[in-house]
Amino acid sequence: MAQKRKRPKSLYRRMKENKKVQAVATVLLPVLLGIVILSLWQTQVLHHWFKTDTFTLPLLDRIGVIISENTGKIWENVVATMTVAIIGLVAGSLLGYGVAVLAALFPRAGKGGLSVIGAFASIPVVALAPVMNNWTKDVSNDASTRSMVAKILVVMLIAAADMGLNAYRGLTELKPYAKDLMATYAAKKRTTFVKLQLPNSVPYIFVALKVSVPASIMTAIVSEYFAEYITGVGRQIRENIVLSQYSTAWAYIATACLLGIISYVVLMIVQSILLRRYH
Repeated sequence: MAQKRKRPKSLYRRMKENKKVQAVATVLLPVLLGIVILSLWQTQVLHHWFKTDTFTLPLLDRIGVIISENTGKIWENVVATMTVAIIGLVAGSLLGYGVAVLAALFPRAGKGGLSVIGAFASIPVVALAPVMNNWTKDVSNDASTRSMVAKILVVMLIAAADMGLNAYRGLTELKPYAKDLMATYAAKKRTTFVKLQLPNSVPYIFVALKVSVPASIMTAIVSEYFAEYITGVGRQIRENIVLSQYSTAWAYIATACLLGIISYVVLMIVQSILLRRYH
């Protein structure tokens, strides 16, 4: 009896199963989509579709000219925004991880902390930022200090929620055979925590950072809308829109987008270096 000949795989299926091709496509396809959107923008096709003009939606070359002519001022506001985002991200991540550790070691007490952090994170930034401004009005006589503290607290709460919930999963979602092995060795609770739970939580930390790093920058920008001290990328967006300086506002919007993209790329590079042994 003749054996059936296997049908050769199609080119699409071979490309789909090729990991190198998929890795290239993961980067190439979003870049191509971005190029298409920017081309439609510059050629005013988007203006025609959305029934707008070049005053409200400036062309890309106009935005680029404004960025090049105001590099110094934009950089000052970028530094102010990134300072708030980084401090809030670090403080929030440490707080969230600490609460996750507490919840893993002492479930009755720690899970309440996770619930509180999650509740704060569910509050919209536009509602949380004015409240923080009011709470920190007596922190200092300096308006810039009060404003920075309020913005850092908002970013910290958002970052703490992302880190706490994901780190708790990493500390508690262990493979059954690993727990049984530690029990077989009669390992103490401290040894199990250090040798098993902490290493298991490392990938979950980066899962949290993938969300909290861009979110921290966007939270810092939004909180600047309501800040007392006029500084930062977000505040410049608001001020220029109020003054109908849409080209300048779009220059700061483009800057905010670049900050989010660059920070995410840096995070992915760091993750690939530190977690190489997990792949």
